Amino acid sequence: MSHFLLNLSRLCGGCTSRRWLAGAALPLALMLSLAWPAQAQTAAPAAAPRPALVAAAANLQQVLAELVPLFERTQQGRLSLNIGSSANLVRQIQQGLPAELFLSADEDFALRLADAGLSLDRGVVYATGRIVLLVPAASALELDPQFKGLKAGLPQLRKFAIANPELAPYGKAAVQALQKLALWPALQGKIVLGDNIAQTTQYVSTGAADAGITALSLVLAPEAAARVRYVLIPDDLHAPLRQRMVLLKNAGPTARAFYDFLQSPAAKAVLSRYGYL
Repeated sequence: MSHFLLNLSRLCGGCTSRRWLAGAALPLALMLSLAWPAQAQTAAPAAAPRPALVAAAANLQQVLAELVPLFERTQQGRLSLNIGSSANLVRQIQQGLPAELFLSADEDFALRLADAGLSLDRGVVYATGRIVLLVPAASALELDPQFKGLKAGLPQLRKFAIANPELAPYGKAAVQALQKLALWPALQGKIVLGDNIAQTTQYVSTGAADAGITALSLVLAPEAAARVRYVLIPDDLHAPLRQRMVLLKNAGPTARAFYDFLQSPAAKAVLSRYGYL
């Protein structure tokens, strides 16, 4: 600035007075003050908030495909899903997965996180699931709730798919039903284990397995109708599949809002269409 004013003085042939310089400096300072703040105040746009991570059991895969967009249309905030078996999700959360909400396929795995001090409280039961016996659409096996057709077709049965009972509550329920029907011993050597119930469904729908047991919610998806046939398994053949959810210690506003949303009439209506009680 002083160098610029000195040049102004020389251009006036040395006749510039201190009073003139002071007068010239004022509008110049105003010009600079208008120009510089405009650049200084230009800030980068605020980063969009990170979606809330929801860890969800695989039996919820299809219903969440409807529930998440419905939530995001009516609520502020976005969600990201991590789908898997309940046991694997619990292990991942214990190892640091930054999930904010855990949707378990049963009560036990959700309560494990509560007992470990990783959740805000013991959560709530948001649905009760059901299991079905299913076969590929073109299968000749007859389906009935007591598995009489399956028993008759055992000699031709090569592979029978269930979810790993050590990892997935729906796999555990499948074993209970097969044991009550005295089919478990006869199926040894034919059992194919899926890491989760969604993978089990895929084994049957693609013909990789001749039959299997999966979640009712997965076979009610529109795309499953042309690929599989199924029959509902009586719920007295297995322990109730009460599905519990818990908010984790780092739960933010979006996860809390989704937790509340899943207990709303709108969410309950969608869950009901997928066979949840």
